[in-house]
Amino acid sequence: MERRIFYRAAMVAAMLIFSTSTKAEESSDMTTDQKNVLNLIEKMTSSFEKGDIDTVMQTYEVDQSIVFDPGQPVSDSATARQIFEQIRSVSPEFSYAGHEVIVQGDLAVHIAPWKMTGTDPEGRDVTGEGLSVAVLRRQPDGSWKMVIDNPHGGRLLAKPN
Repeated sequence: MERRIFYRAAMVAAMLIFSTSTKAEESSDMTTDQKNVLNLIEKMTSSFEKGDIDTVMQTYEVDQSIVFDPGQPVSDSATARQIFEQIRSVSPEFSYAGHEVIVQGDLAVHIAPWKMTGTDPEGRDVTGEGLSVAVLRRQPDGSWKMVIDNPHGGRLLAKPN
């Protein structure tokens, strides 16, 4: 049971990463704010892939809400850090079909369909896919940080059976 919970937590945490290991593509018609939001997402991703969990956590506001499991947001930074550290054992790699960034004043929404592949500690393939939705807020210094992070945004779009 504990092993299953660990792998579930690892898989869900891996889903939180929004960008591929290559830099998110920027288009020339993007605003500076949109580019800065994408750059923050890239910073989070590259830091995660390097195992730099301190920098990953710095991409979030202190009072963040991260949805590691659908319908169960985590607002405790220590718990979020622990889950991010656990996921390192899966060695996830992410790809996205695209990125949409909407900015209104000091708020931004980042939306990205994702796919993930990885390998668990026993050598088994791990895969996943979904729609990530993140809400970001401009900080007093002009930078951006994530406030709400939900990689399960697509689950509500599915029709019930």
